Amino acid sequence: MKYDVIVIGGGPSGLMAAIGAAEKKARVLLIDKGDKLGRKLAISGGGRCNVTNRLPVDEIIKHIPGNGRFLYSAFSLFSNEDIITFFKNLGIQLKEEDHGRMFPVTDKAQSVVDALLSRLRELRVTIKTNCPIKDVHYENGQVKSVELKNGESYEADSVVIAVGGKSVPHTGSTGDGYAWAEKAGHTITELFPTEVPVTSSAPFIKDKTLQGLSLRSVAVSVLNPKGKALITHKMDMIFTHFGISGPAVLRCSQFVVKAMKKWNLKEVTMSIDAIPDKKEEPLFQEISKVMKDDPKKSIKNLLKGYLPERYLLFLLEQNQIDPSAQGAVISNEKLRSFVKSCKMFQFQVNGTLSLDKAFVTGGGVSVKEIEPQTMASKLMNGLFFCGEILDIHGYTGGYNITSALVTGRLAGLNAADCRNN
Repeated sequence: MKYDVIVIGGGPSGLMAAIGAAEKKARVLLIDKGDKLGRKLAISGGGRCNVTNRLPVDEIIKHIPGNGRFLYSAFSLFSNEDIITFFKNLGIQLKEEDHGRMFPVTDKAQSVVDALLSRLRELRVTIKTNCPIKDVHYENGQVKSVELKNGESYEADSVVIAVGGKSVPHTGSTGDGYAWAEKAGHTITELFPTEVPVTSSAPFIKDKTLQGLSLRSVAVSVLNPKGKALITHKMDMIFTHFGISGPAVLRCSQFVVKAMKKWNLKEVTMSIDAIPDKKEEPLFQEISKVMKDDPKKSIKNLLKGYLPERYLLFLLEQNQIDPSAQGAVISNEKLRSFVKSCKMFQFQVNGTLSLDKAFVTGGGVSVKEIEPQTMASKLMNGLFFCGEILDIHGYTGGYNITSALVTGRLAGLNAADCRNN
């Protein structure tokens, strides 16, 4: 049987593509190898589904460090505000939370998935689940058909590949689409984990000295070999049994991977500024004054409000300062070195957890080979890509889902225009 458009993959971008094509009256077949659609969407945002982000487009692009600029044209056609309107029309009211993150008022990701599925049914999209795909076939520079592993084959005027990357594999993202893209002549840039915890074999990590300790609103940096910050994120973090994690670390993770590759390093230096709102010299003067005002008090008690106790004791020990020593006996030199540690505690990290543990896949189908306004392949007629299979990756916070929904919408609408009427 022949369809106008076949969409492969039932994640956010695939669902959007199928809806977009069907709204243009195309006959659409949506195929997914899993038993249900929208699995990644259903677990996103901690099960609440961070649908998009309401920051201005320029800010959103900044939060998509992996080829975000490619999306400027796409955003001019279908923006984050359009996503909000789109869901409103499906009966899903969204509410804004910190940093512009938009969630359904129900706080349930499933309500977003259900609204999309109900729209697909309304538009009479044919859905096939539990249907792994064997191959996508091309003929004379044109998409021809999609062959399932069960032997069935379906022809189409256009095919949208929306199968995701290789992260969160239990939702079905196992990298199947890269081979079909390469077969069509596309370049797959090197895949790497992003938004992923960072590993370290620093002695204090191996000894689990700080395991389980969270630091709030600290500035975490990845340094280049000359000691300059490549990136700094001011958010929360946590020490783990294998290294570090938490929002600030996830955002830094891709820069760890890139630095190791660029300079061929086995380890990269990271730095934590635990008191980012104060500069080093004024902080030193302030602490000196606190100690002079109460010289008999122990240093541990004098500094109580500055850092969480476990981290304070750890930094005192790093600087060979006895926590029970009176403020009066601490030398200026030791105090300076302690303040420096508060502002710039440096340690070595040696990579990240693997791609299957990452929230997002870095790398993918090269965006140089994709039309930025339509998501069409520049190399194969009738072939479209959207979502995480593209070499586009952002931070968590609604940015990747925004990219998936925008690219999915454009891929679907434009795939419908390839019909051989």
